[in-house]
Formats: sequence, C-alpha cells, structure tokens
Amino acid sequence: MTAYSRHQAPPLRGHHAGALERTILIGLIAFLTVVDLFGTQAILPALARSYGETPAAIGFAVNATTMGMAVACLGVAYFSHRINRRRGILISLTVLAIPTALLAIAPDLATFTVLRVAQGLCMACAFTLTLAYLGEHCSATDAGGAFAAYITGNVASNLFGRLLAAGLAEHLGLPVTFLSLAGLNLLGAVIVYVWLTQSAMVTARDEPGAPPLSIWAEHLRNPLLRPSFAIGFCILFAFIGTFTFVNFVLVREPIALGQMSLGLVYLVFAPSIVTTLLAGRAVQRFGTRPTFWGALAVAGLGLPLLVVPSLPAVLIGLMLIGVGTFFAQATATGFVSHAATTDRGSASGLYLAAYFSGGLVGSAVLGQVFDRFGWGACVTGVGISLLIAALLAVRLRPMAEKPLPETGRDVPTPAPAAVP
Repeated sequence: MTAYSRHQAPPLRGHHAGALERTILIGLIAFLTVVDLFGTQAILPALARSYGETPAAIGFAVNATTMGMAVACLGVAYFSHRINRRRGILISLTVLAIPTALLAIAPDLATFTVLRVAQGLCMACAFTLTLAYLGEHCSATDAGGAFAAYITGNVASNLFGRLLAAGLAEHLGLPVTFLSLAGLNLLGAVIVYVWLTQSAMVTARDEPGAPPLSIWAEHLRNPLLRPSFAIGFCILFAFIGTFTFVNFVLVREPIALGQMSLGLVYLVFAPSIVTTLLAGRAVQRFGTRPTFWGALAVAGLGLPLLVVPSLPAVLIGLMLIGVGTFFAQATATGFVSHAATTDRGSASGLYLAAYFSGGLVGSAVLGQVFDRFGWGACVTGVGISLLIAALLAVRLRPMAEKPLPETGRDVPTPAPAAVP
C-alpha cells in the first residue's frame, strides 16, 4: 500500500473552528460533481418528446452515465495508488464540462447515450477520488460527518440540480440547460483548484506497493466489504428505479403535471439534505447495522404510497424513499472506507463500481418492467431490491478502531464480536 506525506496539517482532521466551512465545501464539490447525473433526470419527459423515444429507451440513455461511472470506478480502483487525489479531481471536473456541453447539440439518441457515458467516466473519477481523499484525511471521529457531508451534497444535487434543469428546459430549452450544467462543472473545478491547493496536499511517495489486482483480491476476501459492495448495487438499483420512472407517472393522468411543476416535485429531497448529515452521528450512537436497517425501513414505508393515484401521497412516498436511501448510502459509504484493510481509494472504487452498476441494471430492468407491466410492478421491483439490501446488512458486523503506529491515523479493524 502506498503511503502519503502531508506538507501541512490536514484541515479535515479533528474538530475545529472551520468545521462548518469544511462541511459546506465538501458538499459543494459533491453537488457540482453529480449535478449532471440528476439534473438530466428531471427533464426525461422533455427528452423523450425531443427524441421521440419510449420511457424505457430514454431512461436507459439518460442513466447510461452509470455505465461510464462503473467503468471509471474500476479504473480508479486499479490505479488508485498512483493517482494524485487533488489533480485527478481537478482534471475530471474540467473535462466533464466537454461532454456536458456537447449534449446541447446531440443529433440522435445514440450520440446522446455516448456522451452520457463520457460524463459518467468523468463524474466517477472525481467522485471516487474525493471519497479517497476524505478517507485519507479524516480522523475516525470525523470520517462519518465528512462522508455524510459529501452524500448530502449529492442530495442537494438531486434537489437543486433537478429544479434548475427543469426551470431552464421549461423557459430556455434543452440546449441552454446542458450549457448551464457544463458551467457548473467548471465552477466545481475552480473550487477544487482554490480550496484543495490551500489545504492539505496529498503526495504519493515512490514506494513499491502490492499489485492492484492483489489489492482487489484482498478487498473481495474481506467479509465486511463483499456485502457492502452488493448493498451499494441494491441501493442505486432501487433509487434509479424510483426516481427515473416516476417522472412518467407524474406527467400522465390523473396527476398530469407540467415540466416546471415536475421540477418542483423534487423539493421532496429537501428533508434529506438535513437528515443525511446526521448519518455519521447515528452510526456512532446506534452502530452500522441498526442505522442501515432504520434507513431502509423509512424507504420501505414510502413504497405503498407511490401507487396511490394522488399527488400528495406520491410526494410523501418519494420523500420517505429519498430520506431512507440517502441515509443508507451515507452509512454504507462510510463503512466501506473504515472496513478496508488496505488502499481505501481502491476499496471506494470497487464499492462505487458496484453502486453505479446497480443504477445501470436498475434503469434497464425496471424500465422494461415499467413499459410492459406498469408502475405497480416497477415499485415491487424496488421493494425487492431494498429487502435484499436489508438481508445483506446482517453481515456488517461492528468494528473496533486502533491507531496505525507509523502515521498515528485511526484505522478500523474488525471487532471480535461474531456475526449474528
């Protein structure tokens, strides 16, 4: 495993006066990294009309980002020990603006799909490297809060990114929407350049490390990481299945919302911005498994409401699913970083590859279910995915922490308690 030196004290370690600023910056970087992923989902009906495609076809094209994200996560996991975190995040966000801008002139759905895959490659590189950066710069005490802040930025992207995209598409058209999202990507690159330059710079030492594939094998042998990877798959499978195809339900009778009103629906993510920040504290107080099960229970309560032909009922259901799945994702993401026994960047890459693969499979499988059997069958598929995740969580046993002698950092090790 490659070690890292620090030229100045990491700002993400310990509790200090800049904790609020740190949280805001982490969340903002997350927001600007994945705003393209979620913003485009709010304009699915408009895209379907523009390209003359079915919900399943346009849903798969829009969610093709997850294909690129899964591939990129594996790439980052393979080369993790060689990649300078800050430089990699900066380049990824800068290059991301290119395919985002080109979506404004995509002539057909095939081109649109390829550009979405390219977006996914860039987004996942930035996403994975940022998680690795946080894992390497946070103490065990602060790690939960830092990861929760990052996932909260994703929640905010779900909300404000969708509102922005829906408003721009309604009033200025699809091309302006994508050009605006490209501008946000560049803003993210600027923030990374300014903030990470002035904070802890992480530099890899030229020390020999284990071959990447042997590190992967070690992660896959880890009894704590294997179920975590599968859980990540199930979480995004359920989330994508819900928030992709509910758009088509909401624009049809009897609800029949317009494009701008459809964007306002995503205010259902507002509570998640607050609740997701509490994930780290919940894990510290109750443990990983109870916290995760509680989050999935909240999401499960929302499922029956999705099939009620009433806007208020659907909105409450979506709110509960958003709160539950984001809380579960924050819990699982932090757990992976702590459970890894070597190269946390590689572990995060494998987890996110599984996570985004779940999104791609979810859009493909549940898209066909939606087209052929309807919304009720699609919701049932979401419920099955959440149930599988809950069963897998049985294997996430508690962990104890001990300091790493050569660096003094806190590194988690499995606790002696047996798996129930």
